Amino acid sequence: MIPLLPLDLSQLPVRDFDFLIIGSGVAGLSCALELVEHGSVAVLTKEEIHDGSTQWAQGGIAAVLAPEPLDSPKLHQSDTEKAGAGLSDPSAVKILVREGPQRIRELIARGAHFDTEANGDLKLTREAAHRARRIVHAQGDSTGKEVQRSLSELAFEAPDIEVLENHLTVDFWVESGRCRGAISLDEGGNLVLFRAKATITATGGVGALYKVTTNPPVLTGDGMAMAFRAGAHLMDMEFVQFHPTAFALGPSNPKFLISEAVRGEGALLLNARGERFMPRYHPDAELAPRDVVARAIASEILASDSDFVTLDLTQNTAQQIAARFPTIYSTCVAYGIDPASQPIPVSPAEHYMMGGIRTDLDGATNVSGLLACGECACTGVHGANRLASNSMLEGLVFGIRTVRAAVECLKNNAEEIAPPQTAGNGATRPDFPAETLQNAKSRLQDAMWKGVGLVRDEAGLQNTLRILNGLYAQFGHPAPRREAIELANMIECAWLITRAALDRKESRGAHFRRDFPDLCEEWQHHLVLSGERDNLVITPVEVK
Repeated sequence: MIPLLPLDLSQLPVRDFDFLIIGSGVAGLSCALELVEHGSVAVLTKEEIHDGSTQWAQGGIAAVLAPEPLDSPKLHQSDTEKAGAGLSDPSAVKILVREGPQRIRELIARGAHFDTEANGDLKLTREAAHRARRIVHAQGDSTGKEVQRSLSELAFEAPDIEVLENHLTVDFWVESGRCRGAISLDEGGNLVLFRAKATITATGGVGALYKVTTNPPVLTGDGMAMAFRAGAHLMDMEFVQFHPTAFALGPSNPKFLISEAVRGEGALLLNARGERFMPRYHPDAELAPRDVVARAIASEILASDSDFVTLDLTQNTAQQIAARFPTIYSTCVAYGIDPASQPIPVSPAEHYMMGGIRTDLDGATNVSGLLACGECACTGVHGANRLASNSMLEGLVFGIRTVRAAVECLKNNAEEIAPPQTAGNGATRPDFPAETLQNAKSRLQDAMWKGVGLVRDEAGLQNTLRILNGLYAQFGHPAPRREAIELANMIECAWLITRAALDRKESRGAHFRRDFPDLCEEWQHHLVLSGERDNLVITPVEVK
């Protein structure tokens, strides 16, 4: 383990729990609510409980809830694997699609309210690359907000769950080859050591690494960076998904998302000349996989004088649009766009991380006592490109599967956790002004957007790597302050993504290289990253 801060752990105040969960989205809270039956649980989240990605999810959750022949787990599995471009592990996908419907029913039992038909049946919609209507949604286009509300309320009510907001986790505590907890910076800026029999990271994705993203700013890749420093293996880091249709007006981080469900309900994409263009790029046109649609939009933008294309929903009345997509409609109107009378300007934005901390099907990593679930984890389920609305489903299914591995950790480590023995040198680190840290962050985001974005090549990736190495030399060893720690994690994650993207010399799913534009059978394997920064090992691993 190479800690971010050179601390003498024996000098830190200590708090003890059976289970420690880092992150408060759908995966972390689902896991917490199940674990509470087995022991004490602490949930650490670096801002308020609802400030992660779950809150922002619009489209819904994919699950087979319609009877055959309308839908089936086999069809959902096929759609998922097709979107994954040959890298989705069938064993993981089978678990996702077969356990998903029960997880939805449990979520409803926990108080989540999804939209229903007049007869009480769940309303199901369709999104790109799905061959059936299988997406459940809430309040039209506020699914994530409803899921977060229901889980957060239960977590705050549970007597054996302690939710600690405004706690930034700095590093996992690994001693004698085993993760024994984590070091956190509390809301007062004090370092605290949390000891636990099982530590679960559910810290979400890496949106803050990019100049334009649909993710909230808190997603700085903390869990992945901490796991790598702790000796955990990472996988599929080159596969970063860009959503095709982010609202082209307003701020860049986060960019307001125009849900894929809008195209699922019949909206058409038009270029600057007002022409429908997607049939030229894919037989499924607007319902093609996300990576195809995103690159098609980027090509149309480059071929025009505009910074966006448009999404035409004008075949619907204002009342129809407001009823089905109330948040999208009201946001567009607030920016002067009435979707009933004029097309919505859209362009791609970073959206989701398919790769992350490599786990087995129960969330266990190669580091004993350390588990991961949700977007920061990589079971291999998404392969090279995530199927729409499979993200919250993955958080539910694998968040709850992680419980069994965490309980095993508890059983196998029933003895009291020994006091910390690891001691650093306590060296002070340079503390940079906030403006300097922000400028460095902006340089990183710009470099990643240009060099490791929708379209990549050797020259752009090498240039990005040089920029990241320079940033690491200056900011890679931070002072114990949130902004500095987040920047160091961003540099670490960006470097790992870039190294993986350089290694994969083909185009597959969300990873597109103009210098290697073809998909190659010889590259149909995962890339696993291990070791240390100065001795990174990239290993091909077969799809299982």
